[in-house]
Amino acid sequence: MVDSIDQAARSALMSRIRGKNTRPELIVRKLVFAAGYRYRLHVRTLPGSPDLVFPGRKKVIFVHGCFWHLHDSCNLARMPKSRVEFWNDKLNGNKARDARSYDALRQAGWQVHVVWECELGDLAALEETLREFLGLPAAQRS
Repeated sequence: MVDSIDQAARSALMSRIRGKNTRPELIVRKLVFAAGYRYRLHVRTLPGSPDLVFPGRKKVIFVHGCFWHLHDSCNLARMPKSRVEFWNDKLNGNKARDARSYDALRQAGWQVHVVWECELGDLAALEETLREFLGLPAAQRS
């Protein structure tokens, strides 16, 4: 199948895709900060450069786009119909790299949590999940 737009337009679109400070990441950061947690961003010395790092708790959060990280059973993670071989290699490579990063972090004693883009549809549930992961006692939850 042929791409629906020309190569120059596709290149312009793809160049605007960011790896850091994405809309989903900013939403998660606001939720976590509003809940009273403080964190470091994109610590490059840790495997996978986690999006949010809580050094004192030895916990990290990755905020992943469902498409780019092939979220299982998610409608947002559809494989493109053009250049299938390229996208299959690219997206499965991302998924394999993520798994290696999670394993390395866990072996180093870190707890890992992944927030998927599709989870942003229910912010109350996401906030509760994040509070549970970060360890705020139930009595202090609002």
